[in-house]
Amino acid sequence: MSTPLPWHQPITAPSDSHRQAALQRQTQLTKPAGSLGQLEALAVTLASLQATDQPRAERISMAVFAADHGVCEEGISAFPQAVTGQMIANFVTGGAAISVMARQLNADLEIINLGTATPPPLQDGVIDEQVAAGTANLARQPAMTDVQLHAALTAGDRAAQRAADHQADLFIGGDMGIGNTTSASALACALLDETPTTLTGPGTGLDPSGVAHKVSIIEQALTRHRQACAEKSHESLAVLGSLGGFEIAALAGAFIGCAVRSIPVLVDGFIVSTAALAACQLRPELRDWLLFAHQSQEPGHRRLLQALEANPLLDLSLRLGEGSGAAVAVPLLRNACALHNQMATFADASVSSQNE
Repeated sequence: MSTPLPWHQPITAPSDSHRQAALQRQTQLTKPAGSLGQLEALAVTLASLQATDQPRAERISMAVFAADHGVCEEGISAFPQAVTGQMIANFVTGGAAISVMARQLNADLEIINLGTATPPPLQDGVIDEQVAAGTANLARQPAMTDVQLHAALTAGDRAAQRAADHQADLFIGGDMGIGNTTSASALACALLDETPTTLTGPGTGLDPSGVAHKVSIIEQALTRHRQACAEKSHESLAVLGSLGGFEIAALAGAFIGCAVRSIPVLVDGFIVSTAALAACQLRPELRDWLLFAHQSQEPGHRRLLQALEANPLLDLSLRLGEGSGAAVAVPLLRNACALHNQMATFADASVSSQNE
């Protein structure tokens, strides 16, 4: 790995002076203290991260990272791998959930192909970051070589740079890849030292026997990983390369890259949270730059949120991926900023405060 990756660059700490100023302003607004709950906390956090007295969530950069997974050879998905490429085309033509949400939010949306088993039906509008035609079968060998891992991480960092070029107030990363809940579950188990039965769910809709088979494949992958990676010196990278996916690694690279460039990140569901956990183990300072949109219906997501000490904004039983849950939460951030910036203070409105 010759090219420097973003975890070699400093991550600036949030601005404590702007945090204190935002907290002080909240006490002066025409409302009982704390009455807007998490909306107050969101505005204060964004003011601190953006180092401003006027937090904002207007310019949104979204990037959906797509890739296939060799572990699909083990029959762990209800859908064929061709769906990954087909969904890339659906994203570009505007028919997917995240495409609809991006239009609603007037957000920039990138579709980034890191490698599919079946090429997408169209290429126009897709950013080509192909690493390979999907990862290797993680149940039988490492999912990625070191070179492939580096390429995926760097692709994510390039997406963060484009978000910075667009002067984004907020970054949302999404995922697409048939088989990626198996990869994410295996990765989360290794990072958290949990059993597959605890973190593995139905993904795209497996029945109980399908989930049981998926658990057995993950157990096989974890056994192989422990034997192969026991001597590795950088465990977080070893786990990511052994059990991750190209899109999961790219998300990790994007999150670190955003933090390096002082861009807050709104984290989506189970797959994206797994990438966030891996990235935080590489760069613990990253955690300050992460906001968490929702708790997904995937059973392992609650455990990931607990490990990340995250308080998600929503619980709507979502499990789609694509960054869709994060997109749904954006209006909450915009409302939090509007209330913080535009409400009158007690002095402005000639209203008696609680202390008078």
